[in-house]
Amino acid sequence: MKIAHRAAVVSTVALVVALGLAGCGSVGSPQASPGSSSGGGSGGGSGPATPTPTPTPTVDPIAGLTLEQRVGQLFMVGTTASAAEPGTLNLIAQRHVGNVFLSGRSTIGVAATKAVTAKLRAQVSASSTHGIPLFISTDQEGGEVQVLQGPGFSAMPTGLAQGGLSATALAASSTTWGAQLHAAGVNMDLGPVVDLVSSATAAPKNPPIGAFQREFGFTAATIVTHANAFRQGMTASNVVTVIKHFPGLGFVDKNTDTSANVVDTVTGPDGVDVGIYKSEIAAGATCVMVSSATYKRIDASSPGVFSHTMVTGLLRDQLGFTGLIVTDDLSGAKQVLSVTPGNRAIRAIEAGVDIVLVSKDPDVAAAMVDAVVAKAKTDPAFAAQVDTAARRIVEAKRAQL
Repeated sequence: MKIAHRAAVVSTVALVVALGLAGCGSVGSPQASPGSSSGGGSGGGSGPATPTPTPTPTVDPIAGLTLEQRVGQLFMVGTTASAAEPGTLNLIAQRHVGNVFLSGRSTIGVAATKAVTAKLRAQVSASSTHGIPLFISTDQEGGEVQVLQGPGFSAMPTGLAQGGLSATALAASSTTWGAQLHAAGVNMDLGPVVDLVSSATAAPKNPPIGAFQREFGFTAATIVTHANAFRQGMTASNVVTVIKHFPGLGFVDKNTDTSANVVDTVTGPDGVDVGIYKSEIAAGATCVMVSSATYKRIDASSPGVFSHTMVTGLLRDQLGFTGLIVTDDLSGAKQVLSVTPGNRAIRAIEAGVDIVLVSKDPDVAAAMVDAVVAKAKTDPAFAAQVDTAARRIVEAKRAQL
């Protein structure tokens, strides 16, 4: 445990140095010099003039990063939850990958998971990530979707059961679940699920959400109230949450992980499910995961993760979201396998995504990273998108880790 703690401290110190925090803070109001007048006196002469303060220059948080390091920040690569796999460690060290996802199912418990995350963090260095710490994430939703289990981890109820709790009770439980993640070295949860399934009758016919009871309930009000409570608890335990799967997976009849040509014909830009995200953004949600389904009423031409209309036009511009946007898995999901790995990453970034999730099949990550680096070297507009995403990620880490 001392080794893990030392690694966390080193990462934190490195981040402070790398980002130049002293130069990035807002400039405070200048203080009057000791001999200056505060004004308002009658008849007396004024003291020495207050010198005009010199503004502190803002330091670009990615100024010291190479192109390869900037691109690396845009990827979240999977490793088995019970082991820091050599391939993933190498991707951090050699491809500068800045984020990791703990995948599969693990029963090794909190202490052993802490040893796994410590090995991952040990790869952070000036040469790998410019000292910038990792987002280490997992799917810790509840029910059948709880990656981390074993000693020290509570058995989390399904999302639907969580929706039956009061908001106060759920926030308290979520605080406990978040504390367990934090103790294990996990600082991001890819949840809560905020997908709207129309009814209990429709739920079994909805393979990705309803069939697993991942939804909090069947009304927008229930989902928003309980998603806020879940996020509140995780945030209190210093775990970043990612609401998903924008703009909603509650009206599809196939699962994007296991099927191609998954199309939603119901969800529109002004639909109630999109309204849930509007409410969550207003309530302070900082990260959103985008679905890879195709939304016929939003952009029938491409899966959501590749749609500039949906990611930038709807989520960024119409809903005003300024936080991090993460893709659903782009490595093994059958919905996107017809696109080459490199083009999956490029198209997602062009759409306006910040982090490309490569969870199921991390072996394709190197090809994705290399393709993005190559395009950024020859396409200034694309390179500017890479910089914008990297900057947003680094700033989020500074604010949230």
